[in-house]
Amino acid sequence: MVDYHAANSATSTSQPSYMEPESDWDRDLLLDPAWEKQQRKTFTAWCNSHLRKAGTQIENIEEDFRDGLKLMLLLEVISGERLPKPERGKMRVHKINNVNKALDFIASKGVKLVSIGAEEIVDGNVKMTLGMIWTIILRFAIQDISVEETSAKEGLLLWCQRKTAPYKNVNVQNFHISWKDGLAFNALIHRHRPELIDYDKLRKDDAVTNLNNAFEVAEKYLDIPKMLDAEDIVGTLRPDEKAIMTYVSCFYHAFSGAQKAETAANRICKVLAVNQENEHLMEDYEKLASDLLEWIRRTIPWLENRAPEKTMAEMQQKLEDFRGYRRVHKPPKVQEKCQLEINFNTLQTKLRLSNRPAFMPSEGRMVSDINGAWHNLEGAEKGYEEWLLNEIRRLERLDHLAEKFRQKATIHESWTDGKEAMLTQKDYETASLSEIKALLKKHEAFESDLAAHQDRVEQIAAIAQELNELDYYDSPSVNARCQKICEQWDILGSLTQNRRESLERTEKQLESIDELYLEYAKRAAPFNNWMEGAMEDLQDMFIVHNIEEIQGLITAHEQFKATLPEANKEREAIQAIQAEVQKIAQYNGIKLAGTNPYTTITPGSIDSKWDKVQKLVPQRDQALQEELGRQQSNDHLRRQFANQANIVGPWIQNKMEEIGRISIEMNGTLEDQLTHLRQYEQSIIEYKPNIDQLEGNHQLIQEALIFDNKYTAYTMEHLRVGWEQLLTTIARTINEIENQILTRDAKGISQEQLHEYRTSFNHFDKDHSGALMAEEFKACLISLGYDVENDKQGDAEFARIMGIVDPNNSGAVTFQAFIDFMSRETTDTDTADQVIASFKILAGDKNYITAEELRRELPPDQAEYCISRMAPYTGPDAVPGALDYMSFSTALYGESDL
Repeated sequence: MVDYHAANSATSTSQPSYMEPESDWDRDLLLDPAWEKQQRKTFTAWCNSHLRKAGTQIENIEEDFRDGLKLMLLLEVISGERLPKPERGKMRVHKINNVNKALDFIASKGVKLVSIGAEEIVDGNVKMTLGMIWTIILRFAIQDISVEETSAKEGLLLWCQRKTAPYKNVNVQNFHISWKDGLAFNALIHRHRPELIDYDKLRKDDAVTNLNNAFEVAEKYLDIPKMLDAEDIVGTLRPDEKAIMTYVSCFYHAFSGAQKAETAANRICKVLAVNQENEHLMEDYEKLASDLLEWIRRTIPWLENRAPEKTMAEMQQKLEDFRGYRRVHKPPKVQEKCQLEINFNTLQTKLRLSNRPAFMPSEGRMVSDINGAWHNLEGAEKGYEEWLLNEIRRLERLDHLAEKFRQKATIHESWTDGKEAMLTQKDYETASLSEIKALLKKHEAFESDLAAHQDRVEQIAAIAQELNELDYYDSPSVNARCQKICEQWDILGSLTQNRRESLERTEKQLESIDELYLEYAKRAAPFNNWMEGAMEDLQDMFIVHNIEEIQGLITAHEQFKATLPEANKEREAIQAIQAEVQKIAQYNGIKLAGTNPYTTITPGSIDSKWDKVQKLVPQRDQALQEELGRQQSNDHLRRQFANQANIVGPWIQNKMEEIGRISIEMNGTLEDQLTHLRQYEQSIIEYKPNIDQLEGNHQLIQEALIFDNKYTAYTMEHLRVGWEQLLTTIARTINEIENQILTRDAKGISQEQLHEYRTSFNHFDKDHSGALMAEEFKACLISLGYDVENDKQGDAEFARIMGIVDPNNSGAVTFQAFIDFMSRETTDTDTADQVIASFKILAGDKNYITAEELRRELPPDQAEYCISRMAPYTGPDAVPGALDYMSFSTALYGESDL
């Protein structure tokens, strides 16, 4: 079997895209006997309508084309061209050669014949034969149909819709069900030959009568053979689309001579459609711009709110709300802003191409206004994030300091409990001399203890001062507690001094007391204070932000552990003093009067505190190691984010540079460039998961309260901005190419002309900015032969040209403005005079037109559009209801007010 798809791939690439789905002959549909029957009858009648011009016909479509002779004759009749001489032999090879000649001719017309070979036709294969005839019908009867820039099937369907639009009970949406009741066929005939059909007498529920009436009238008066059976169409759930299309195409060609008025109406419809579309685009821009500006107006005050919260939980919720704004609320608005700019540029391009005045948005809704508002939004956003992070750091520091203050205050208050009562008692007034001496020594030990606690009081005051400076929300209670501690401390100092003076007055009456007790008290007090300080340090909270800080704490802890052997020796020495007291007392038979009179620190309390210190040391070890692990995990998060950020950042920069190169290079046609850019855009969009993954890593870093990263210079904010700029830049570049295609197609500019324009533009665009400054543009014009030299006449001409290409006086000329100017200088476009001439045709050469004529020749919506906007005609030849189409036409092009 011969595969013509490969043989003809070179020629078929230039054919319209509608032919491609039709080339895939739907063999499954032929399994429906009703459809096969309809196609046999329709295709046979269509072939005979042409073969009869050569004095012959066919009876059986799959048998009569087997030898290829009538097939070649059919092609010669419908194409008007001569095919190679057929072979007259009766052998199979002669038939195959004849069919191949016919198939080669079809393929030479740019038609794909996928899997249709000469052998199947010669063998009488019904499916392949019907498929081949359908392909011929498409190429020679339907392909050249063109209505309002649509062609073939779509063009034929639009033609039917336009012609049947005024008729009730007719709604043509396809080539099967829409024709089943026969009204559409009758409507087509009545529209062009109203004398042949009495349409008002037709009934929708009598499909067979309607169909037979249309078929008989078409055959009798329009020379269109009867290709369908009314009973087959009515008796089939879904009539065969190809049979209907074949028959309807005969009506199109039969009425193709009455196209002059339709062409004029098409021109008006096109102009009006452009105007209506532009109005819709303007309304859409205004609404989208208003909504976006309103969102920015509502969002900025929220981002500028710097009211601090009291707790970490409340600030964390604010941070979470901000993340939600970044991830959920802002991205759609970025897309809206980009789409708004694209819509604005597309609208301005369409207005220029249709010779309409440029669109000026309402005050405050210009693209520059939106960009300015967006810039303010991003400024507020950046400041808000920095403030949030600083507030979290401040609250974290405050929580740590507040807890530290409470711990130290509690320890101090516990120590001072009962001290005032002890210092104010009058026990020395009734005590013996030895007891007085003991009280004096005890007081000296207390003073030593008091001095040792001076540092803690100073630390408590310093922490309270720092909490005040950091604006801690519970500062009043902290200040009150600190004030109470300081006042009590002053009272203790005063009472201590008073008691010493009282004891010293009676010192002469006292005897020496046991030196061992005194030594014990003196050594036990600082040692006890050291242990309390050690326990306090071992239980002290700590906060670190990196591995170095935790390693510093671990080193300090190891140094502390190194002092424990010496401390244990001191403890043993103190306990040895108490043991010596017991030994002497036992040896001398002395009955001790209870506890040591010089101190409340007992050997049991020393051992108990020492045991507690021993237990706290491994607990501190564990806490430090856990924190070391957390910091190592944080460091891993930093490295993880940095590794990916160091890839994504250069990737985004590289893509931005590549887009800049692509926008000034000229590789291939504009469609090739557009396809390349869209593929490039897709590759960028496919990179989005890497950004999302980076966002996830960044979220882990923020949740871990990591505020710095020494492994990368990139921040998530920089990468987000770069990503958004990349998406916006590729979208703008694609829009520029699309606008160039619109300009080329509308102005009839060839690819070579566009290439020449781009070459000239790039030559003078020295900095590759995509725009020419005034002097660069003047040099470019001079190189193209324009007389804009530096004299009075040249300056005036250059000022005129700059007024066209730079109406906003920005001082720069874009490539789009450049090609608009060049195309305007070299091509023609629709003008007000052309539209007036078209209206004059519809009006029958009158200087006015009536509403009835507009409704008859134009689609309903566009007819009403004209009627509602046309002023009454007031000329001397005016009649009632006359409308002025001349002023209306000039208003369409901005030459007067509509």
